[in-house]
Order: sequence, then C-alpha cells, then structure tokens
Amino acid sequence: MDSPHPSAVEPVRGEPYSAPILDARAKRSLLWLIAFSFFMQMLDSTIVNTAAPSIAAALGVMPLSIKTALISYTLSLAVFIPLSSWLADRFGTRNIFWAAIAIFTAGSLACGLATNLPMLVASRVVQGFGGAMMMPVGRLAILRSFSKAEFVGAMAFATIPGLIGPAIGPFLGGLFSTFLSWRMIFFVNLPFGLAGLWMTRRHMPDYRAVEHTPLDLAGFLLFGLGVGGLSWALEQVIEARYVQTLSIGLPAIALLVLYARRSLRLAHPIVDLRLLRVPSFRIGINGSFTTRLGVGGVYFLLTLLFQIGFGHSPVVAGLLQTPQAVAMLSTRFFVASIIRHFGYRRVLIVNTVLAGLMILSFAAFDATTPVWRLCTQVFVFGAVMSIQYTAVNTLGFVDLTTAQASMGSSMSSTAQNLSISFGVAFGSLLMACFLPASGGDAYVGAFHATVIILGLVTILSSAVFYRVPRSAAA
Repeated sequence: MDSPHPSAVEPVRGEPYSAPILDARAKRSLLWLIAFSFFMQMLDSTIVNTAAPSIAAALGVMPLSIKTALISYTLSLAVFIPLSSWLADRFGTRNIFWAAIAIFTAGSLACGLATNLPMLVASRVVQGFGGAMMMPVGRLAILRSFSKAEFVGAMAFATIPGLIGPAIGPFLGGLFSTFLSWRMIFFVNLPFGLAGLWMTRRHMPDYRAVEHTPLDLAGFLLFGLGVGGLSWALEQVIEARYVQTLSIGLPAIALLVLYARRSLRLAHPIVDLRLLRVPSFRIGINGSFTTRLGVGGVYFLLTLLFQIGFGHSPVVAGLLQTPQAVAMLSTRFFVASIIRHFGYRRVLIVNTVLAGLMILSFAAFDATTPVWRLCTQVFVFGAVMSIQYTAVNTLGFVDLTTAQASMGSSMSSTAQNLSISFGVAFGSLLMACFLPASGGDAYVGAFHATVIILGLVTILSSAVFYRVPRSAAA
C-alpha cells in the first residue's frame, strides 16, 4: 500500500541519510504511530507485574521467581538494541520497524502459550528482540523528522498515548488473572500488533544510510555475552549462589572490558563508546543508569506488596497502581515547558531528589494505611517520574549531530533497558536479603527496608546531574 507521504528519496547532498520530506500531516501521523508502538510495549511491561503472583501459582514457582521473566525481557532489549542502529541504517526504518512489531507480536503469542517458567522466559526474550528494534527505531525516526527545537515536544507527545498502557495495564493484569486467565495478558497484544503492522506501512518514513557500514559481529557477541553474563550473575546473587556469581560475573566483566578496548580501534563498532565524549550524552547515559538503579524495581515491589503484604486481590492491586500512570500521562503535557523554563540541570537535580524522597515515603505503607493516602503518594511519584524520564531521555540528544543520531538512539535505549534490568535485580536482591521468612508481615518489613535503601540510592544519583551545564535547555 502506498504511503501518504514521500518515501525514501534521493539523498540530500552532504547528508549521511536518505531524507524523505515530511509535511505537517505526515509528521503528526508518524507521532501517532510511534505513540501506538509505545502503548503496546508499555501495556505489556506493566500488565505482567500485577499478574505475577497468578503466573507464579500457575507455573508452580515462587512469586519472586517471576522476576526472571521481567528481567529476561529488559535484558533482551539491552542485548539486541545495539543491532537496531545498524539494521535501520542498512535496511531502512520502515522495514525494521515493521519487522520489530511482527516479532514482538509473535513473542506475545508464544508467552501466552507457555506451560512453564523456562518457556515463558524464552518467549519474553523473543518479545525483547522485537522491542529492541521498536523503541530506538521509533525514536530515531522522530530525531530525523523533527528539528532539535521540536524534539522534546515531539517526544513528549509521542509518549503521552503510550502512557495509557501503564494506566490500564495493572488493572487489566489483575482483571484477566482473576476472572479469565493470565494468558490473556499476552494475547491482548495480538490485535494491537496487527494494527501496528498496517499503520507502519502507511506512516513510517524510510530513512536509511547512504553508505553501508559492515556489521561488527564480533563486537556484538562480546557486548551481548558481557551484558548477559552480568545480569545472570545478579540472578545468582539473589539465589545466594555466590560461587556461581563470581564464576559468571568476572568473565562477563572481562568481556566488556575487552569490547571497550577493541571498539575504540574500529571505525564502526556496534556500540560506539566515543560518543560518550559528548558531555550531555555521557551525563544522560550515566544519569539514566544511576537513577533507574534505585527506581527500576519499585513498580514490581509495590505490586507484590499490595498482594502478598496486604492481601489485596490482583484487581485491587492493579487499581492502586493506576494513579501513578494517570499522573505520568497528565504531567507529560507540561514537561517540555518545565525544562525550557528551568533548564535540564536544575530540573534533574531537584527532581531526582524528589524521586528518592517519594520512594522513602513508601516505607510508611502498612496494612492500615488509608487507600486515599496510598493513591496520593503513588500519584505524586508518577508525576515526578514523568518529569524525570522525559528530561533524562532527551538530555543526551541536545548536542548530537545528525550522523550521530542513530548510534545515540541505540546506545541510549540499551543503557535505559539495562538499567531497568539491573534495577529489578537490585530491588529483588535487597528483598531476598531482608526476607527471612514467608508471609505478609515478613514481606512488609522487608519492603520497608528495601525502599529505604532504594530511596537513598536515588537521592545520591542526583550528584550525576551537577555536571550538566547551567545553560542546557530544551
């Protein structure tokens, strides 16, 4: 089917990429397409959390063991995202985005058909491979379609509909697992995936590199094995298998060091670490990682607190998470203006401290806490995190050139998902350390100790943003 806007055309002289010319209508259509894909991914990532206890019971494992299915998805994203930059440049943003949605949808079907935890984890890896190409290629299309002055506003708009996913995901997860089946939380992606395939053919511009670069396959293997090994080592720590942790973790670190030294000698590495020489990009990457180390596991732990600690049903637990997503959705309309008015440095320093304080406030939650207070604190936390994610995700692109945009999008998405994976693992590790026995009371006490540490880690991470230039603004 023909696209309503110009597709790949002759490259503009001096430009490293083919340059489709998009009018205002085509740009709006592109934003809605990216928003739709974000919605599908965010729905999937949040709908699983509420259903975790039900999935665990159905598969015959402990609730905390479901973290493996959560981590495997985000880890798969981190491992495969570096390929997205090369694939998009080589085969075009339209073809790769279409393939990403197709693979993600197939992975969702496989998750719904899983009969044990290893099958579910493997299917989540397939989902992650599709998602690894979906997010960075979508952001790359926005980067190349909008000017720097328009970028923050465009990204904020594109992610607003995507936040409907977190708004309804926890509730749907509880509803499906209680009255239908936990398998429906994955099958619900199928109609959205089919619609996304149709929209991609109509509205995704076909950006691709003018000159093709060779794939750094050896670098991809080194980087992927290193990142995967580190995450697996964290899993062993959670299970108190310290010998395995060292035997896996040390070689993984060695592989990453080897990759770093090797990549600096290549003209086109799979992950170009030289991009970290751009101050704003380096700070954005570091800030994203350190902040999410404290925040990444909070959503998963809150869901388990409401069900295991307080004894609520999955439906009620999902509803208690909804204010957070509603806050993130409504706040996105004002984030660009906030950043323009106060600048990145001030916003990120103050907001990161606020995020840490909100996590610390969760230590006051117990079975007697009124519902209105639970919802209010969760709502405020969602608003703070909306500002945080938008600011830190756009900071890194302020000073990148057009030629650096593809690699920058890939590296930023890799760091983001790797930090989420580490955050969930870190939070689960703390819970495992503080959880000497089973039962609701023991879980509440372990949760309190865990969020105190996570809150302090988040507050300390604000120090990273003191290096942001005072003049930096959207």
